[in-house]
Amino acid sequence: MALITLGANGLGAGVGGKVLQVVSTHTTSSVVTTSTSFVDINLSLNITPSATSSKIFVIYTGTNETNGTTGQRLNLRMLRGATEIADSNVIGNITPANGVVTSASISKLDEPSTNSEITYKMQGNSHDGTVVVFNLGSSTGTLTAYEIAG
Repeated sequence: MALITLGANGLGAGVGGKVLQVVSTHTTSSVVTTSTSFVDINLSLNITPSATSSKIFVIYTGTNETNGTTGQRLNLRMLRGATEIADSNVIGNITPANGVVTSASISKLDEPSTNSEITYKMQGNSHDGTVVVFNLGSSTGTLTAYEIAG
């Protein structure tokens, strides 16, 4: 039977799954758009993995609003650099005529295979060209990245 020695963080040396670092950012600055093209919504962060085998768990949470009539929607997407790695697949279907506030969460376990600095950011758009508001009012939009040992 093999003996496993526990390190300072409670796991044996060489055992993956440890959280090595956490980088987080938030904003209360709203972004209002009617664009059907994706626009930045004031949430981006940089993280430098300590090893190429590390994974990065990225999570977005935010409160957003669509205004107007039934059927209007908003979209969100998460990018690593210029590459989309996750999206909301059209969230916030609206039924009332006065708009709906939508809390959203998107997460991704990314495997970037690099130990160079990485930029993660969030973008959003209006599905049909009507007014949408990201990071609504005093609500906080948050983007957090966790480096996980590989």
